[in-house]
Amino acid sequence: MIDNIVIGAGVAGCVLSNQLAEKGQKVLLIEKRNHIGGQAFDYFNSDGVLVHKYGPHIFHTDSRKVFKLLDRFTNWHIYNHEVLGYIDDSLVPIPFNLNSINYLFPPPKAEKYINKLVKDFGYGKKITIWDLKNSENDLMKELADFIYEKVFYNYTLKQWDRTPEQLKKEVTSRVPVAISRVNRYFYDKFQLMPARGYHKMFKSMIKNKQIKLLLNTDFKEVLKYENNKFFLFDNVKIGRIFYTAPIDYFFNFKYGTLPYRSLEFEFKTYQQNFYQPNAVINYPNNYNFTRITEFKHFTMQNISRTTIAKEYPKECNIKNGDIPYYPIPQKKSEKIYKKYEKEVKEIDNFYPVGRLAEYRYMNMNQTIKNALRTLKDIK
Repeated sequence: MIDNIVIGAGVAGCVLSNQLAEKGQKVLLIEKRNHIGGQAFDYFNSDGVLVHKYGPHIFHTDSRKVFKLLDRFTNWHIYNHEVLGYIDDSLVPIPFNLNSINYLFPPPKAEKYINKLVKDFGYGKKITIWDLKNSENDLMKELADFIYEKVFYNYTLKQWDRTPEQLKKEVTSRVPVAISRVNRYFYDKFQLMPARGYHKMFKSMIKNKQIKLLLNTDFKEVLKYENNKFFLFDNVKIGRIFYTAPIDYFFNFKYGTLPYRSLEFEFKTYQQNFYQPNAVINYPNNYNFTRITEFKHFTMQNISRTTIAKEYPKECNIKNGDIPYYPIPQKKSEKIYKKYEKEVKEIDNFYPVGRLAEYRYMNMNQTIKNALRTLKDIK
């Protein structure tokens, strides 16, 4: 008898395994890839630069509980994330804010925009592009059209292969228009990076004699589901299954394939201290990549070379081995997901957790909270 099987050794899987093991329960952690950490996996490349294999991951949370959990397994350094966008041959803060306006418009025009924004919405507020577009004031509509075209429209088209109107409003609303001069991308109480990297942190988290890790293994190779019961290697009974992989894959795509967006990365190392002024620079309107990440800005390595990654969004075909990154929030995909969700409720002791299993966008903080909440809700 195995108390728990956790499928997927990403953020959710490592947190679930740790919490179960610390309660004295046995856990078999199954991972299809050759490493733990999921999309947050980082490693030292051949040039000795610590890079994030699947794109930049910055830890931020307002939850002291989440911070204290991770704090047990890593030391930190403070990092406040600031993103720049390449717009009209200028590098301006993203999210778009009052400083961005000053960079892009002549002083008299910028002053008019800023005064009206503060008057209508209030200094320090964060609004959506839709709030601005719905303004009845001609000056605000003019500014809204500029921001929509230069910041949101083309970036969304590259990222999602859809216009902002074709997606749920929550997608573009994740990046606000900030009526302030604060250039931080996140406003959370805790904004930190693990000093030795995410892989080391998650490795420490699952270093427990109650946890057995199985890498390079598709769960379907070892797990059988019959008559509402799970069996490992045909005859070993299982208490509970915690599933963090794509939910449509579990059911062999019986209701159809859920759409995701995937990414490709082009890494390049330069023999210089830094390549660009910030860790991340977005390119909404130029080039076919969406952003360039330079990892040394947030890993703070003291070496004389640096590695960047250009990020290219693409269509995701899970059946062909593409890695799913982002669920696509549309009515059509939600309709498919609801069918899988209904089927999940009919399976005893089966708990989908995380972005892929629950088919909704979650950052690292949200994923950890959700994993902890799932365990708390189990009777």
